[in-house]
Amino acid sequence: MFETLEEKAEEKAMVQFLERFTDYPFLVRFKNSEYPIGEGKPTFTVNFKKTIPLAELLKSTSLALGEAYMRGDLDIEGNLYEALDHFLGQMSKFSTNESALKKIMFSSTSKKNQEKEVTSHYDIGNDFYKLWLDETMSYSCGYFIHDDDSLYQAQVNKVDYILKKLHLEEGMSLLDIGCGWGFLLIEAAKKYKVHGTGITLSHEQYTEFQKRIKDQGLEDYLTVELMDYRDLPKHNYQFDRVVSVGMLEHVGRDNYQLFLDCVEKVLKPGGLFLLHFISALKEHPGDPWIKKYIFPGGTVPSLREILNHMAEDNFHTLDIENLRLHYNKTLLHWEKNFRENIEKEKTMFDESFLRMWELYLSACAATFHNGIIDLHQILMTKGINNDLPMTRWY
Repeated sequence: MFETLEEKAEEKAMVQFLERFTDYPFLVRFKNSEYPIGEGKPTFTVNFKKTIPLAELLKSTSLALGEAYMRGDLDIEGNLYEALDHFLGQMSKFSTNESALKKIMFSSTSKKNQEKEVTSHYDIGNDFYKLWLDETMSYSCGYFIHDDDSLYQAQVNKVDYILKKLHLEEGMSLLDIGCGWGFLLIEAAKKYKVHGTGITLSHEQYTEFQKRIKDQGLEDYLTVELMDYRDLPKHNYQFDRVVSVGMLEHVGRDNYQLFLDCVEKVLKPGGLFLLHFISALKEHPGDPWIKKYIFPGGTVPSLREILNHMAEDNFHTLDIENLRLHYNKTLLHWEKNFRENIEKEKTMFDESFLRMWELYLSACAATFHNGIIDLHQILMTKGINNDLPMTRWY
């Protein structure tokens, strides 16, 4: 009898906590009880198999709900993305005890630890990523020029758009910091005959990019190195152009200035640097669930703090563009591909991992849709460059 009363009290406390999320009506179902939250017809239903202790919800709402979903202790009735799109728009109402989550929220930015964090995400297997990314193996925001562009076309568009912004000319040198599987540099070498160098901390990406260079006969144009960005100045490199796509999020708030300092040291005077990164309106340490399970050490910078750091290196801003809704659409494509390949993925990972990855893709799509995070491209020049046209690159 005591356990039943204790469980009922825990259930009541959980429901009372969830009652703060009233922007969109939804239904909570636990055993034989139903609790409507918000006014109007429920837009989704959360089925709980077990209660979540109030203490866990207060410590980190994100971790408590995310881990419950991974365990299968809660399910969403209906479309997961649509439910998250309603719910995550209210993230300001989440509870996070940063002091209790210090090890997750504020990890070391040492080279050794950051390499470990990066490889924990990107080295889980090229075969897995090939199942839900497109043929270019681009793991960053696409650019949908037309509503019916395929994911592949959007990634081709994105790379073409970036290369146009960089005003490449034959014979130039181009550095890609965090080059992924190398599609951007491959396109740059083919279309503009530039000499490109890519650096990455991922062994899987390094191996695949090396293979791509050899397969496409681009050995005279491209090289890839396993290298931390902090080691760039040691090599006395000098590049006409530098690009970094989706890598700044791994740098850490304490090292943004250092990152830009390293770019400044290897970029020729008057050279161009395009920085493509997930951003936020305000400085924030990040989401505990994402930092624990998806991107350990990952931190999303604000646009304003990056602009502030740029000034210290005499970087002049030429253009800033927000592609937020393009990332929402990109993630929805990835999530669809992931679901369509679930049987193959089940042979690679357990149920908890697959539920985690499904939640990750859907939740990120929702946060971009709600403007919780943005995607910015900043084009900057080292010092003054007076030779560029005064127009956008449409």
